Amino acid sequence: MSIKESTITVNNMPVKIIRKNIKNLHLAVCPPDGWVRVSAPERVDDDTVRLAVMSRFGWIQRAVKKFQTQEPQTKRQMIRGETHYYQGHAYVLDVCHTHGKNRVEIKNNQTLTLHVKPNTSTENRKKLLESWYRNQMKSILPDAITKWEQRMGVKVNEWGIKRMKTRWGTCNPAHKRIWLNLELIKKPNVCLEYVLVHELVHFWERGHNSVFKSHMDRLMPNWRSIRDELNSAPLASEVW
Repeated sequence: MSIKESTITVNNMPVKIIRKNIKNLHLAVCPPDGWVRVSAPERVDDDTVRLAVMSRFGWIQRAVKKFQTQEPQTKRQMIRGETHYYQGHAYVLDVCHTHGKNRVEIKNNQTLTLHVKPNTSTENRKKLLESWYRNQMKSILPDAITKWEQRMGVKVNEWGIKRMKTRWGTCNPAHKRIWLNLELIKKPNVCLEYVLVHELVHFWERGHNSVFKSHMDRLMPNWRSIRDELNSAPLASEVW
């Protein structure tokens, strides 16, 4: 895919434009500090992007302010006493040495324990926890997908989990394919289901217009409050 990048200024705010072979314009406020990105079809000129940004300028300012006032995430050292999240709950990290297989265990709904060989590096501890998160999410998603396929009368041909810097989920409606952000396993289950339903509704309606919102209202009446809860927490801001 051919991708062209440029930057314009709107009301003294830099806006990064990424032009590529897509059908619709997408606007995002991105971590860690609230920079603004617009993904636009190749045919869209700067003036059209500027108008799109101005039409949502109030929302952009609020989103930027949230990022700028949030306490930055501390760099993970994967040592005892750190707080890590799973399905919306905070767990205190413990690290135990073992001569067996490296593994992750939750104890007493309070402690997330890494059982690792002595001298396991910080990076390998991170990889162990990420692998565990991915396996947990893989075990949860099939039932959730089946549940909403049946309720909505749609069929998911393919699904996947990946780390995304600026989106909680994405989809390809033509091929009935969805991807969800691995970070969702750290959030309450209702947030994961909201993103799943959001992407499935795009099978019917590509935009976020009144038709899209009416589908969401019917399927998940409290979706706005869930969305606000999810968006009040930033995506992981470490460098990937």
